[in-house]
Formats: sequence, C-alpha cells, structure tokens
Amino acid sequence: MPEFDHDCLACPRLASHLSRVRNMYPHYHARPVPPFGDPKARLLIIGLAPGMHGANRTGRPFTGDHAGILLYETLYRHGLADRPESRSATDGLELKNCRITNAVKCLPPGNKPLPGEIATCNLYLKTELQKMPAGSVTLALGTVAHDAVLQACNLKRKNYPFSHGAHYCIEGRLHLLDSYHCSRYNTQTKRLTAEMFDRIVARAIHLLTIET
Repeated sequence: MPEFDHDCLACPRLASHLSRVRNMYPHYHARPVPPFGDPKARLLIIGLAPGMHGANRTGRPFTGDHAGILLYETLYRHGLADRPESRSATDGLELKNCRITNAVKCLPPGNKPLPGEIATCNLYLKTELQKMPAGSVTLALGTVAHDAVLQACNLKRKNYPFSHGAHYCIEGRLHLLDSYHCSRYNTQTKRLTAEMFDRIVARAIHLLTIET
C-alpha cells in the first residue's frame, strides 16, 4: 500500500461530499490531504481529518484554521518547525524530524468520519507506521487518532485506553503518546492549554532520545 493517494475515491460518501465542496468552493483543495513534513521523521503527529476551511481549503494538515495555531507555534518553539505559523501549502514552511498526517485524509461531513471510512483510510496510516524506524513516536491528537494507531497495529482499544498524557510502547518499537486535540473548542474551553500541549511535545521529543 502507498502512504497516500491523491486521487483516492475509496469512500463513496466522502468522495461525493468533496465533489459538492469543489462546486461550492472552486478554489479549495477539496481532495485528499497528503501528510506534511520530513519524510524521514521519527515524530509523527496524527490528527482527525481535514477541516472544512482549514486543510480542506489549503491542502496542508492543520493549515488555515484555528486548530493549527497552537500546533505550529509549539513545534516552532521546540525546534521542529522553521517558523511559528502555517499560512498555506506554498509558504515554504519546513518541519524538522516531524511529520503531520490525519487518521482520515478527506473532509468528512460534519467532521465525523464513519467507522468504515476510518478503516479504509487506515491502510495509509499503517504504511506510514511500518516505515518508521524503531524508537519513533506517534503523537495522537484525540481519540480517533489514538484508535487509528491501534487499528493500524492490530491492537485492542480496551488494552490501550485514551487519556491526555497517556504513553504506550506498541509493537515493541514505537511510542504512542496521547494528547487532547488542539481544536478551537478544546483550547478556548481550556481543556487543552498551551502549557499542557507544550509539555506533551517536550515529552515526545524526550521519548525520541530513549530506547524502546
């Protein structure tokens, strides 16, 4: 399996939804959104799915809406990005030893992918994880991303419950670290503060320095 397919139409509901979005917003990307960052990165950050007026518009994960503000500011502060803001897919931003992807690569209606859609797209995530070297870290932003990692590794959710700050060693070679998603709702309600997220990213960097 490839890591990504620009022309994927495997999920009929998502493909139809994107077709309607392209008609409404002809200048939007409105197609599967590819992973972004260092192809040899040992830190993979996984979100839920492209946002309607964010990644679905710009074609880059966490770019163009509120969700990416905290993410890119934090990556920059820790030396994982060369600038603190992601404006567009062509702004020249570079990530260092870091890559960002989504559990579902296409915009789902209501930002809620169906279980079958998550499973179909999981084949791409599985390929990404298999190519990562031992000792790499996956940082799951939210329950859907967390569960997608477990599904890609054929692990049972009951043995690896999601919680902010949870850390698991999976398949004897990868770290799975959990964080609340840096969505507008979570940051504005203070469920996830800048300090909390900073500590999570710092912990991910620390995990990269130790052996699994």
